Amino acid sequence: MEFTLIATAAMGLESIVADEVRALGYDCKVDNARITFKGDETAIAKANLWLRTADRVKILVGDFTAKTFDELFEKTKALPWENFIEENGEFPVSGKSIKSTLFSVPDCQAIVKKAIVERLKMAHNKEGMLPETGGLYKIEVAILKDVVSLTIDTTGAGLHKRGFRVEQGEAPLKETLAAALVLLTKWSPSRPFVDPFCGSGTIAIEAAMIGQNIAPGFNRDFVSETWNWFSPDIWEKARDEADSLANYDQELDILACDIDHRMIEIAKINAAEAGLAEVIQFKQMQAKDFTTNKENGVILGNPPYGERLDDREKVANLYKDLGKTYKCLDTWSIYMITSLEDFEEHYGKKATKKRKLFNGFIQTNFYQYWGVKKPRT
Repeated sequence: MEFTLIATAAMGLESIVADEVRALGYDCKVDNARITFKGDETAIAKANLWLRTADRVKILVGDFTAKTFDELFEKTKALPWENFIEENGEFPVSGKSIKSTLFSVPDCQAIVKKAIVERLKMAHNKEGMLPETGGLYKIEVAILKDVVSLTIDTTGAGLHKRGFRVEQGEAPLKETLAAALVLLTKWSPSRPFVDPFCGSGTIAIEAAMIGQNIAPGFNRDFVSETWNWFSPDIWEKARDEADSLANYDQELDILACDIDHRMIEIAKINAAEAGLAEVIQFKQMQAKDFTTNKENGVILGNPPYGERLDDREKVANLYKDLGKTYKCLDTWSIYMITSLEDFEEHYGKKATKKRKLFNGFIQTNFYQYWGVKKPRT
């Protein structure tokens, strides 16, 4: 069966997710926070296993315009829900409504739920309550400017849940955003890679997984694996293919540093959980103390932002120190993500390029300083 699939994405990451979808062999359409493409069950499995920067993968059951509750009920009921939800399937309904006539989300959820119940009872020739003791089918009703989209989540826990993060710090970077930052640097496994503010190790671990071409979803489960119409053979084949494509012997030069020895220990635990303990070098060190004789490397950092007023001066001084430390690394490319608007002023150099991204709900800029490459010897 061919489905219309939606890979959801954080604002600012849509083009990166689209590139990943195309790399899997699927044409796609890019909209705000969503990438739409066509595919079968294998596409669902591959997308969940391989998309590093998407939030989740959904099946679009149908979309239509509705301005009344009657329209919402009848058009929802007209969709072939029995093709997706088993006779005893559990199907909770969540919702959101933006700039629409039907603005009461709880009412919309209740109407969609009722319409699906009626459709399934009719399709399965049932009376009374549906048991909902089977597989889980999380349905979302999303209404934007009176256009209703009804989707079923195939992922379960968000795609950022790789399964390796045993412990974390106070403000961990989401794995999907960390992977996106690594991809934006255009880093390749032949180059040195340094994270000077590693925290719980997320950026370094994502870089190592990219460097060895390890599918980010390889060591976790997905909700669609529990569906009775989804063949386990498809998942097994997709995982076998992912395992065969991984290059576990690829040597990498990745250094992850942090001033806090406790975070270094946490990062080591997480790297070991990801099977990358021997791939990444961890070191307790201040960012300003970094020195190297290597060339053509990448430094990617998520430094403190100075969100609290009493931290602003301390953070500004940190950025000044970074500018001085990295000034002589002319062949290295430096990348920093921060919400501090005057980062360039403190760093002492205007970025080659900057890109607006969101770290959770915090609007940030991704400052990019491209090095001058010298031929490797």
